[in-house]
Amino acid sequence: METGSILAKEQHMRILMFGRGVIATIYGRVLHAAGHDVEFYVRPGRAAEYGDAVQLDWIDGRRKPVGRRVRESFRTPLRESIDAGDGFDVIVLSVGHHRLAEAARFLAPRVGTATILVFGNLWQEPLAAVAPLPADQLVFGFPQAGGGFRQDGVLSGALLPSVIIGMTAASLTQREQAVIMAFRHAGLAVRQEEDMRGWLWLHFIADAGMFAQAMRSGSLAKMIGDPRALREAFVTTRELLPVLEARGVDLRRHRAAMLPYRRPRLVAAVFGWASMLIPIARRSLEAHTDPHAAEAVAVIDDTLREAHRLGIPAPRLLSRR
Repeated sequence: METGSILAKEQHMRILMFGRGVIATIYGRVLHAAGHDVEFYVRPGRAAEYGDAVQLDWIDGRRKPVGRRVRESFRTPLRESIDAGDGFDVIVLSVGHHRLAEAARFLAPRVGTATILVFGNLWQEPLAAVAPLPADQLVFGFPQAGGGFRQDGVLSGALLPSVIIGMTAASLTQREQAVIMAFRHAGLAVRQEEDMRGWLWLHFIADAGMFAQAMRSGSLAKMIGDPRALREAFVTTRELLPVLEARGVDLRRHRAAMLPYRRPRLVAAVFGWASMLIPIARRSLEAHTDPHAAEAVAVIDDTLREAHRLGIPAPRLLSRR
């Protein structure tokens, strides 16, 4: 099929969000508003628990420079089963990296011909991380949103104006183009990352630095407006850069993403100010009140395990507690 006809077809898509977590809900909401048919897969028994709608209190960063607060109810069509013949065009897989292998094994016999957007952290080689999903149906990306569910069940979150989509070749594949078009139709800018593998691993150790400092500070939420804590997080990540180089990442390809680790004091001061005064920046931290959440612990442990395997010291990360 020619690229043009695929893109024309994909202007309206059937999209399955795997789970009804923060990322799935926020992006499901904006993709639905753009005219796509969006459903959410949840584990058997969860549909009755969740109900047919979720309350949102989120900062929409797509238009105004500092974002626009939106409080609304969003209907989330839930399903408790997936079959290869369901006819989804895209399945968005956004789970913690420690659950990625389990989710991939579950989905593999059920995806049919759908494009699978792997939308989050990973630490293995990308194709190995989601085996046995079919390699020719994969697109790798990363969300630019966050938040959490409050005790009253309301999703408190924020959406930045862009997403990141990786390129698996010198030019975009047809599946990558279709995913990019879906996000653009939803009012989001798309940054195309040529070295998605390296970018994802750099983001992973950035999370390791933030999570380690959150354990010291008490939570990510308690790091809001604290440039000293943010600087310590950046320095912890800087200590881990040799791990990436030992894995073959060319850090020169990620100059912008490297800025916090080259100038930790300056960037920490700026981000500390922004996290306190700019709502869309604050939301990215304030929902994270548990420093020992499963994904945070898994990110630190897996980073330490790899550093040890490569013989690279990581004393700051090791002393996180």
